[in-house]
Amino acid sequence: MKITIDREALVQSVQDVMKAVSPRTTIPILTGIKITATPQGVTLTGSDSDISIESFIPTEDEDKVLVEIAETGSIVLQARFFSEIVKKLPEKTVEIEVQPNFLTVIRSGKAEFSLNGLDAEEYPRLPQIEEENVFEIPTDLLKTIIRQTVFAVSVSETRPILTGVNWRIEDEELICTATDSHRLALRKAKVETENHQSHNVVIPGKSLNELSKILDDSNAPVKIVITANQILFKTKRLLFFSRLLDGNYPETSRLIPTDSKTDIIVNAKEFLQAIDRASLLAREGRNNVVKLTTLSDGIIEISSVSPEIGKVTEEIQSESIEGEELKISFSAKYMMDALKALDGTDIKISFTGAMRPFLLRPLHSDSMLQLILPVRTY
Repeated sequence: MKITIDREALVQSVQDVMKAVSPRTTIPILTGIKITATPQGVTLTGSDSDISIESFIPTEDEDKVLVEIAETGSIVLQARFFSEIVKKLPEKTVEIEVQPNFLTVIRSGKAEFSLNGLDAEEYPRLPQIEEENVFEIPTDLLKTIIRQTVFAVSVSETRPILTGVNWRIEDEELICTATDSHRLALRKAKVETENHQSHNVVIPGKSLNELSKILDDSNAPVKIVITANQILFKTKRLLFFSRLLDGNYPETSRLIPTDSKTDIIVNAKEFLQAIDRASLLAREGRNNVVKLTTLSDGIIEISSVSPEIGKVTEEIQSESIEGEELKISFSAKYMMDALKALDGTDIKISFTGAMRPFLLRPLHSDSMLQLILPVRTY
């Protein structure tokens, strides 16, 4: 293999595939990046067997030559060293040449590195996915959906299925649910599927986080292909494979209350800032609990007491309070996460009592909700 390649394009591709390379893998060759040169361009691959990312650099793009292929071929290079080297090379182009015994020479300007490579034939094959069930989501919407749900997945491995986000597709609608059993985030979006397909899969939260970092902020479509144990996200230049979690996701719809005893409408930003201030003292304690009390004339009191440090009280004016009086305590962190996920100026919070889960929703949209379990403070 012998190629000359645009350094900027190479650095970008290396950064993308590095997100799938884990230094702690039981398969030594997976600490490397596989580089394959064909007449069409260069493909880089990184994998940790849960996530695999493939990035393609075409020979030319918009009349700019990105790669010149003198000789096709493939090689696996140590990801850590290769990524550091390409970032620091002096010139705009990089020459990569594989010599006998997989010794790989990387030249740029007057700098020359030799790296011991590995046989690309030994690199695990990426899953071959039949693209029969394909649907598309604009990139920016996909990133929003991930941001509004993935924070609520469980970080504990006691119930592995809860470390993922449940994606259900029914009747041209995608319903994404994440819960760690103390809170729940739900987001719906319309999707167009071929022949009204339906799916019910659980995607690891870690995979979605990494995918979100790689995607740009365009509204170009991302193609999504779901199989029995893999999901593939496909953009113009990128293939992102993730394995799916095994097992059945719990039925969460019955957790969501349908009636409420107290409804509050507040400005999300003001409310978030008040919770943030109240949590300043609560953070020290291991509980981080904030208390909300409804007062007359639409006033809400937010307070927090930390016996060793002191206490904080703040009153904020709501748009409206309807229903019974209420005192309720909850985790400030969960409330702040939920408020950050709700893109809305005004939100409605519906309570069904001091010990029952409560709901947060944007006032003018039913595509999203957040559910939080209160905390017992007595």
